[in-house]
Amino acid sequence: MAGGRCGPLLTTLLVASVVALAATEGPEQAVLPAEQSRVQPMTASNWTLVMEGEWMLKFYAPWCPSCQQTDSEWETFAKNGETLQISVGKVDVIQEPGLSGRFFVTTLPAFFHAKDGIFRRYRGPGIFEDLQNYILEKKWQSVEPLTGWKSPASLTMSGMAGLFSISGKIWHLHNYFTVTLGIPAWCSYVFFVIATLLFGLLMGLILVIISECFYVPLPRNLSEHSEQNQKSEEAHRAEQLQDAEEEKDDSNEEENKDSLVDDEEEKEDLGDEDEAEEEEEEDNLPGGMDEEKSEVSDQGPLREGSMTQEEVEPDEAEEDVTEQPHSPDTEVAEDALRQRKSQNASKGP
Repeated sequence: MAGGRCGPLLTTLLVASVVALAATEGPEQAVLPAEQSRVQPMTASNWTLVMEGEWMLKFYAPWCPSCQQTDSEWETFAKNGETLQISVGKVDVIQEPGLSGRFFVTTLPAFFHAKDGIFRRYRGPGIFEDLQNYILEKKWQSVEPLTGWKSPASLTMSGMAGLFSISGKIWHLHNYFTVTLGIPAWCSYVFFVIATLLFGLLMGLILVIISECFYVPLPRNLSEHSEQNQKSEEAHRAEQLQDAEEEKDDSNEEENKDSLVDDEEEKEDLGDEDEAEEEEEEDNLPGGMDEEKSEVSDQGPLREGSMTQEEVEPDEAEEDVTEQPHSPDTEVAEDALRQRKSQNASKGP
């Protein structure tokens, strides 16, 4: 009887002990981590580590399918980092928007190589073999480095990091309003618009106060004196302009007078020349008349010698004598004189 009762009791005790051991060993096995990752997460607080030594960085997002496809290759590359003498890191752009702005990441995944603070963009595939060859063969030397304002350590990129961090905080706040609190999206947008206006007004007020603090107003005497000086300078400039205009007018008048005098002198010279020509022509006309008269006188005796002509045509000889002074040459000369006199009369005052 006693033996039969002790058997079931022993079995229950054994089962209870096994259950207790399983309960105590289960959490220990659950706590044991899987294989530790060799990829070092980079944040805004420790990103300056990449300024020393040789690094490879990967920018990713948890929702990015392409980033997820390269995770295993990146882990394999990190495991071989000791043999390659390189450190491997990764940056979550959702959690660290400031770093994505500092490196100006616009596509995912994005890879960067850093050697003693000099950064280069790696644009090859995220496969272990390509990454390994990129380091062993030093292909990064043929890539143009990010220098000047493009360098992540520059002041410009620091300002870009601040803007990206602010935008990330706004995005997280928007998600808190819409997802956690259940506020409609348009209400969140209205809130941000009002907040932006208020922030702008506040910044403007601060700038006005700062300018008032550093601006020293001039005394009234100095201000009045400066105004008087300005007025006197303006009056002086106006007088100079008036003098210049008067000088221009005087010079124009003198030029007009000189031109008129020159025209009158030219007219007088022309008149003198015309008068001289008329006198010469008048002098030439009597000479021609004398020659014609002498010719007529020479022909007279011949006519007296011929008795038939004197008796038959005495009147015709007289008519010839009266008509001969009006020869063609004399008529042309008289016409020229008349034309010149008419021209002089038209040119007159």
